[in-house]
Amino acid sequence: MIMGGGNSPVLAVLGLGYVGLPLALGFARRFRVVAFDIDPERVARLRAGVDASGALEDDGAAGCDILFTSCEEELARADVYIVAVPTPVDVDRRPDLSPLDAATRTVGRCLRRGDCVVFESTVYPGCTEERCVPLLESLSGLKAGRDFKVGYSPERINPGDAEHTFARTVKIVSGCDAEALDVVASLYGQVVEAGVHRAPSIRVAEAAKMLENVQRDANIALVNECAMLFRRMGIDPIETLEAAATKWNFMKVMPGLVGGHCIGVDPYYLLDKAAELHIDAPVVRACREVNEGMAGHVAGALVGELLAAGRTLHECRALVLGITYKENVADCRNSKSAELVRELLRAGLEVDAADPCADPRRVRELCGIRLAPALRPPYDLVVVAVAHDAYRALDEQWFRSVARPDALLADLKSIYRHKIGGLRYWSL
Repeated sequence: MIMGGGNSPVLAVLGLGYVGLPLALGFARRFRVVAFDIDPERVARLRAGVDASGALEDDGAAGCDILFTSCEEELARADVYIVAVPTPVDVDRRPDLSPLDAATRTVGRCLRRGDCVVFESTVYPGCTEERCVPLLESLSGLKAGRDFKVGYSPERINPGDAEHTFARTVKIVSGCDAEALDVVASLYGQVVEAGVHRAPSIRVAEAAKMLENVQRDANIALVNECAMLFRRMGIDPIETLEAAATKWNFMKVMPGLVGGHCIGVDPYYLLDKAAELHIDAPVVRACREVNEGMAGHVAGALVGELLAAGRTLHECRALVLGITYKENVADCRNSKSAELVRELLRAGLEVDAADPCADPRRVRELCGIRLAPALRPPYDLVVVAVAHDAYRALDEQWFRSVARPDALLADLKSIYRHKIGGLRYWSL
């Protein structure tokens, strides 16, 4: 197999998004890497050292043996193929495996005896062996296990996190057999400083990734539900969290909007598989319902605050700061901040949206929202929806400069708690 000889293997990484690019760069510091993406414009930008995610900042590709390409023929030189393409959901929140299928077919056309294929894309348990392996075998004419090896190593990239990087986060690895597991563990072990965890099977590794994000979804849903309940009871949810967090085994999770392409997507893959098996998963489903409804809940609460203050909604102007799905990233896919903007617009408010990290073109394409080219104060409502570093530096004087004297400041991330005295203040 590939690790048995004296020559170092050539790796191909398919998909150069927020997962694939750091992965390719990490491996390219030790191996020769063919970094492949179907988007030629994306490849051209990477060749020029331009990446909105920041992975190429500070000479991120320095010392890397890496070829950025959109040419499938370049993949033929590889011995190891790592698939890191997106696995989104469709409009009905069903798994959309078309990117994974396309990438698997690409690998299948290039596959040779002795190669190894590792999947990193998040999938339901069983997907790699039930869906991807048959595709590889049918297109290559080879047999998994005998002619080529298959592994699964779920991605653990946290965009915008400079501490828990690819190399500093323990990597789960798995293989179709013991030899494959050794190959995959050896590959990742050479570039992941934090080490690897050998899962006993591919399905366990797939299920572990599901459990990681379903648990986070459940924790946030519980806090969101309690926050709504406590506020109706006249109890401050954040004060309650701070009090409860004094107990040694309490897990402090903040309430908020849950978007993006992990917590807000992965549970649907598990729910879809459960439905296929005729198994009910009421907790997973209920948590999704709570978190999916938070943008509507926030919009309703803010509209209620404006009406209680005697304001006429169609005369109110709102400013929403933050459209990306989380702080300090450019990604606006599945953004619940964008959903909040749409809810406020439906309520009759005039809304300006701003974000220092987002690409206005991508926001318009993915969210149907035009970022305001400039602020147009004064506003009746200012919503800080995303905790970008640029917003953490704002003070009361700034808010006073863009808001009416009786405006409402909605601080969804509790950034300015106990720091704002001159404006009406609301938080989750």
